Amino acid sequence: MSVMAYKIAVLVYVFNDQRKTLLLRRKKFPNKDLYSPIGGKLEQGTGESPYGCALREIEEEIGVALTLEDIHLLGIVSEKGYANGAAGGAAAGSNPSSHWLMFCFEVMRPLNFAGREMEEGVLEWLDPIIVEKLEIPKTDVEVIWPLVREYSTMLNAGRRRHESFFSVHIDCTDAEQFVVTQEHPRGR
Repeated sequence: MSVMAYKIAVLVYVFNDQRKTLLLRRKKFPNKDLYSPIGGKLEQGTGESPYGCALREIEEEIGVALTLEDIHLLGIVSEKGYANGAAGGAAAGSNPSSHWLMFCFEVMRPLNFAGREMEEGVLEWLDPIIVEKLEIPKTDVEVIWPLVREYSTMLNAGRRRHESFFSVHIDCTDAEQFVVTQEHPRGR
């Protein structure tokens, strides 16, 4: 049995004054042609932390320099056997399935700027009500986005939940039905 190491990444949810969320329509794999929040892979070779990666990706992708006080950890997502927006094997022309460990952050103040095209894809401000109707990865639509909506301080008028973050493991090896384990908070 071969061992597959986790790819470690951050996802960053950004909102504007109208409480719209910033999503990237990706031009590249993984998740080519799908919408996802901004983010990227942790620079493991430099010893980068998840928070440092989030701040770096925010500055690289939207050109805004923030500090640790400007971001909040929403949750941790581990995905076993994820494959380019689906599960259970690679889509044509994509990378084979892999394991992902993702740290989900939100920016704790509204950011306002025009959507634009960039190397990775097109940045668009979208109403959170329509996110689940967009072409987004299956794990996002079924698990991650509902948790982000529930735990986001920005989407919940500044109210922070008693449990300040979520942790979930998603086994994606069956493309038809994920096995989802809510690890924190327990008892859900």
